[in-house]
Amino acid sequence: MSQRSFSDLEYSAKRKQTRRDRFLGEIDAITPWAALVEAIEPHYPKGKRGRPPIGLERMLRMYVAQQCFNLSDEGIEDAVYDSQAIRRFVGIDLSREDAPDATTLLQFRRLLERHDLTRVIFDRINAHLQQRGLLLREGTVVDATLIAAPPSTKNQEKARDPEMHQTRKGNQWYFGMKAHVGADVVTGLVHTVKGTAANVSDVSQVPELLHGEEQSLHGDAGYVGAEKRLNTHRPETHIARKRGTVRAMPEGPAREQVRADERQKAQLRSIVEHPFHVVKNLFGYRKVRYRGLRKNTAQLHSLFALANLYRARRWGLLSQG
Repeated sequence: MSQRSFSDLEYSAKRKQTRRDRFLGEIDAITPWAALVEAIEPHYPKGKRGRPPIGLERMLRMYVAQQCFNLSDEGIEDAVYDSQAIRRFVGIDLSREDAPDATTLLQFRRLLERHDLTRVIFDRINAHLQQRGLLLREGTVVDATLIAAPPSTKNQEKARDPEMHQTRKGNQWYFGMKAHVGADVVTGLVHTVKGTAANVSDVSQVPELLHGEEQSLHGDAGYVGAEKRLNTHRPETHIARKRGTVRAMPEGPAREQVRADERQKAQLRSIVEHPFHVVKNLFGYRKVRYRGLRKNTAQLHSLFALANLYRARRWGLLSQG
């Protein structure tokens, strides 16, 4: 056993456990580290030339902490030095070694993007949850959320990101991309993620958001006509009516019944707002960090995978895979 530093002993002796401590402890306990390392290892440098590479699990832990706190490559490097909680999570002892620098993490992130490994991480985590009965196959709720992109042209290219577009929602215009998701109708855990420009319609992505085994499909009024876009797999659709159609109905029992049906639909659909809340409010991901849809969609897979893990802790799934 390695000797513990004075800072580690002082930190472990403190009485109060911070929210960051609890949060990272839960993420550490619930993440199937062995399965993720196994998926990435074939693509990770073996260190036959040059200096030996940093341990894969350590880099993966640093990447996970970066996503959970919405930090840049330089930001997470600084956070490792500033936060004892993050150092413990990553597995760094500053009395014996330095933290991986921002360039090393950049290379690791590009490795994940190049080999589409964030999608593999997403799939491995969902397989881990499904083995424990938390991802069901009965129904899917589809929805999309806007992610803003910098509209400024004060950059090296003197132009906005050409893969991002603007769209109108209500009376306001937004510039950026959309994160389309398909989530389990019972648990709200996300099983499919798709990134597009903001001006792509929600209903056009429905066929790509289904896993093929659901018996029902649920969506808001933005998915009217979804059944026309389905191919061989055609689950029963429960799509919200547009508000104007209900308001136009005459007062009476028929209108009240329609309103009651729409309330029931809305209660089922609300489950998909929970992963959006985790990604946007808890993880702080409200604006894209990179240029291009490919890089940002890769990050979306990581974020929603971690959101699934974070939400799964409610069901007592706090054991390593």
